[in-house]
Amino acid sequence: MSLARPITCDADVAEGAAWLAEREPRFAMALDQTGPLPLRLRPPGFAGLLDIIVGQQVSVASARAIYARLVTAGLDRPEIVLRAGDDGLRAAGLSRPKARYVLGLAERDFDFDALRGLPDHDAIAALVEIPGIGPWTAQIYVMFCLGRRDIFPSGDLALQEAARGLFDLPARPSPKDLSAMAVAWSPWRSVAARLLFAYYRVLKQKEGLS
Repeated sequence: MSLARPITCDADVAEGAAWLAEREPRFAMALDQTGPLPLRLRPPGFAGLLDIIVGQQVSVASARAIYARLVTAGLDRPEIVLRAGDDGLRAAGLSRPKARYVLGLAERDFDFDALRGLPDHDAIAALVEIPGIGPWTAQIYVMFCLGRRDIFPSGDLALQEAARGLFDLPARPSPKDLSAMAVAWSPWRSVAARLLFAYYRVLKQKEGLS
């Protein structure tokens, strides 16, 4: 099974955005408000997955600050993580569960390179086998570290809220309902997610919550 051409540059994101805007007028309206969408690619491998783990259930500002401390201490490398142990990771700002997950990941010697040759579903399944890595984290890794173009993490609350606002839904859609909506956005669901993430920020600004 051949893999679809990955997203590697701003032009790829723009191509997907144009495709979505042509087929869904509300996406065209959202793009008028968000402007060009960011690429948002992260480096693949241990450091990229670490960045995503750090960002789980914390604000963007907190995640950036913690990740910067980890990088400064060299804790974006498995061998340094193993040397630092739980105390070193906790001192850098990780919660106890996240420190445990990161240590487990460093001990596992996971073959990140093998993910490149796997179809989306299989790559996500391989990541979910790692303790502490749930579907959302795996989907975000495959979307932003491998550049896969048709991933949609429908369990993300920001995507649900953005979809509610953009499509005038009576309530926040469930992950199942949002996943069903996103079928129509294939093969560019990763760009649809980028657009909804950007539109969520627009909604927050309108509501005075940013």
